[in-house]
Amino acid sequence: MMAVRGRLKTIPAMIVPHITIVLLAVNVWAQGSSFSAMRANLPSAPLPQSPTQASDTAKAAASSQASSQQSAAPAIILSVKDAENLAKKNNPQISVARLTALASQQVTREARSNLWPTAHIDLTAVDANPGSRIAAGALNNPAVYQRAAVGTTVAQLLTDFGRTTNLIATANLAAKAENENAVATKEQILLAVDQAFYNALTMQGVLAVAQQTVKDRQTVSDQVGALYKSKLKSELDFSFANVNLAQAKLLLLDAQNNVNAAQASLSAVLGFQSLQDFQLVEDATPLAAPSGNVDDLITSAFAQRPEILALEFQSESARRFRKAERDLLFPDVQALGTVGDTPVRNPIISSWYGAVGVNIDIPVFNGFLYTARAREASLRAQAVREKLRDLRDRIAQDVRTAWLNTQTAYDRLTVTQQLLDEANLSLKLAQSRYNLGLGSIVELSQAQLQQTQAQIGNVQAGYGYRLALATLQYETTGL
Repeated sequence: MMAVRGRLKTIPAMIVPHITIVLLAVNVWAQGSSFSAMRANLPSAPLPQSPTQASDTAKAAASSQASSQQSAAPAIILSVKDAENLAKKNNPQISVARLTALASQQVTREARSNLWPTAHIDLTAVDANPGSRIAAGALNNPAVYQRAAVGTTVAQLLTDFGRTTNLIATANLAAKAENENAVATKEQILLAVDQAFYNALTMQGVLAVAQQTVKDRQTVSDQVGALYKSKLKSELDFSFANVNLAQAKLLLLDAQNNVNAAQASLSAVLGFQSLQDFQLVEDATPLAAPSGNVDDLITSAFAQRPEILALEFQSESARRFRKAERDLLFPDVQALGTVGDTPVRNPIISSWYGAVGVNIDIPVFNGFLYTARAREASLRAQAVREKLRDLRDRIAQDVRTAWLNTQTAYDRLTVTQQLLDEANLSLKLAQSRYNLGLGSIVELSQAQLQQTQAQIGNVQAGYGYRLALATLQYETTGL
């Protein structure tokens, strides 16, 4: 009896290990099922592209954009200079300004035509009541004869005391002003091209950072998930890792949308109606520090900015037009000549006719019209001079602001690079501490976020400085 009881007591001790193994297997299966269910509820990330460095951001983003296009046309390889040359040919605003300048040159020819003689030929046939005269409607009393005649009349301005020459000078200066306005329009379009070009490069760089971020956080999420499955990490760690991954996916979606928007803006400013696929080539020119003397830049802007030159021509044109309007008070002297033949005529009329003469038109009184026109022209000339002074003040401010922005952008290059280096080191240390169990997932998540922000800031700083240089050149000497 004692032997039977001893055997019964040893049975639970033998079964315990087997029961423990079964329970562990069931627990692992349950954890795996819950892990799979959580992974199924997560949003699926876009397939990450191959990782690239910041120096290859433009090429990587351009190739990613090209692979998403359904069109069979190859991507257009485009540098910033190629983009500027393409805009000069295709942008309609540049064409409008150039055509307007060409049209203004014809106004000079119109004004100069007053210095040339005018001639016209008349063919006249009259059937009249014999002996009749025009007796109403005028102070004269001419006779009307039956006739058929042909003749020519020539008129030549002898002098109008400088009015025509002043009008010619007015038109010529206005044409020069339109030429400078056309140059100003071209410079504005080129600046818009540079802004769109560097913005597209920036967006492509951010896209490359987002792709790399998704890839890195996907790796971390997979590692934490495996550790959580093995009960080596908590569910909180796994949840944080998935939140970071989801944030990276949202960043990638925004970056892809911004790349498409930047490509659309660049296509529009280059004169294309449809979205073009551009493979942007970065400028390999080494970055140099901006000029240290802003006063010299302002002096160059005053001498070369087309807007200032255009207003200077307009001011001089207004001054000459004021003189032309004042010259309306002086007489006009013209020489006249006419000659003709009358093959069919009344016997009283000679077979030919001819005459020469001089006509002097002296203004006496017209309700003060000419004095009002002269006063109006004088006031408008003063207004143009004030516009020129205001433009000089605004350009001086714009140059100074562009110079300060360039200095700041240049300083940001060093700071953002240092920030990126420190963020990379911080992430490396945080990852090591987390792997050793010395750090928390919050610390790792913060380091990941700081690295992503530092990468984006470094990309923006590089292209931002090139854009600041282009803006400063536009404000001073032009592109």
